Formats: sequence, structure tokens, C-alpha cells
Amino acid sequence: MSAAEVDVVVVGGGPAGLAAASWLGRYRRSVVVVDSRDYRNASVERSHGYLGRDPQTPAELLERGRKEVLAYPTAEIRAGAVEAIWRRDDGLFAINEDLLAHRVVLACGVKDAFPEVEGFHEHYGASVFHCPSCDGYEARDRDVVALGWDPHLIGFATELQNWACSVTVVTDGKRFQGDEDCRATLAAHGITLLEQDAVRFHGERGGLTGVELSAGQLLPASLVMFSVAHSPRTELAEKLGCALDDEGYVTVNDCGQTSVEGVYAAGDLIPGLQLSLVAAASGVVAGVACAQSLFGGRGAPTSPEPAPAVD
Repeated sequence: MSAAEVDVVVVGGGPAGLAAASWLGRYRRSVVVVDSRDYRNASVERSHGYLGRDPQTPAELLERGRKEVLAYPTAEIRAGAVEAIWRRDDGLFAINEDLLAHRVVLACGVKDAFPEVEGFHEHYGASVFHCPSCDGYEARDRDVVALGWDPHLIGFATELQNWACSVTVVTDGKRFQGDEDCRATLAAHGITLLEQDAVRFHGERGGLTGVELSAGQLLPASLVMFSVAHSPRTELAEKLGCALDDEGYVTVNDCGQTSVEGVYAAGDLIPGLQLSLVAAASGVVAGVACAQSLFGGRGAPTSPEPAPAVD
């Protein structure tokens, strides 16, 4: 089977990828979104801070986004994962051997590491979260446990004090990696540090009551925030030769273009705030810039007549 040639392939069907595809559709560019449906916030019941849509479920946001993208006749969404991607000698990008693209937008997101606590997945997305900015407001006047052990947990835990009535750091059995100054900062803010293992969450989904520790202590908590680790999904970017920053994110310019000509990136894959509204905005930037980069030249066979090049 011969590969279908399109103007742009967008890898990832989250807010960033759908926003990019929507604007590519508005520029009448043929675009295929390859969506693995492996969403970071798939278990989250409510997302917040999206102007005009607060609160909403992430599933509702994506469903509306897919419908909006598919309203453009040049747009298509395919379920599946991109396993292979490379640039051919003629400059086109080959994707999974069944797609050829003149441009690529990477919106693959990140993958979180989860704490190994009994009942985690039962509570994740209802009373257990990873982002203070996203869900800290729901911690107002409540007892909160912050799970984690590396030094950046200092900022994570102290940020929670904007809302919570108490914050307790539990290292899940690890030794806290911060130095004595870090420990002193926690103490100065009235944050208790417990280098113990969290073994079990108590309560039903949406009704968390506490966190049981290995020593048998039950910490009162109606909300848990965790910061274990997360890694950007950069495998495809690295295959294409895109530059990464010191923290492993794909570097882009103000137009969302990576260090590789013709390759753009958006969403949680690039540096910056990891919020759905920010991801969508970066997708718009990448989608518009990607479409405009095709001005003055012929794209895929299904493309409109090329617009003049922009000086």
C-alpha cells in the first residue's frame, strides 16, 4: 500500500495536538492527527482554569476538540501510535510507512511516574493529583499530604500552603534528597517531613480520609499531591535530531519550531507551564507557524494553490 501524502502529521491528540490541527485545517492544509489516546489526565474528573470552560472533564474537552477538528474537510484523526518516523532524501517525513508529510508537529506530552501506594489508582484524579497549580485550589482549608523525596519538593510543598490548612511531606520510604537548608526551610514553614513509606490510602474515591504509613500511623488527609518523576516523550524528537534542553524537553523558538527544519513541537513536550490552556495555546502557535511555513510552495497533492511566500 502506498503512503498517503499530506501537508502535516500531528503526533498526539491532546489539547496541543488538536489545537494545532484545528488551525492547520483553517489554513486548508491537509492534516492527520495520530492519536494514541494515552492521555496524561485520563483519570482526572475535573480540570480547571480553562477560560470559559471551568470546570470541565478532560474527556469533554478532547471530545469537543475532535469534533471541531473534524469539521474541517482537510483534517483527519487516526487512532494509533507513531512507532517510526524518519526524513527521506526528498525532504518528506515518513511516518509508520503509511503517511508522508511535508511538516510534523510533535505533541506527545509527558509520562508520569506514580507512587506505589495501595489504592492509588482508585483515588487518582479525584483526591490524588500531581499539579498544585491545577488542583491546589481544591486543597483549600484541607489537610494535604505531599508525596515525594527530591529537593524541588520544597517549592511544591510550600506552594500548597497557599490553600491547605496543613501540609505533610511523606517520602514514600526514600531518604529526602534535600540538604539541611531544605529541611530547615520545611521546618520554618511548619511542614512536617516524614521519611516513611506510604502504604495505603483510606476512604472511597472522592472521599479520601487519610494516608496509612508503614509504622501504622494514619495521617489525616483529604487530598494528596505527588511529585515522583515525569519524563517528556521525546523518543520521536530524538530520532529526528531535535535539540533538548537540560531538563530533557524539546527546545523550540517563538513559532514552535524545533532545531530541525519542518518539525514543530507543542504542549507538555516543550519547556514551560504544564497546563491544558497553555498546551492548547502552544498548539495554536505551532499550527499557525507550520501552515505559514508552507506559503509560497507546493504541499501535498490535496493542498490548495500555494499562497505567496511571506518575506
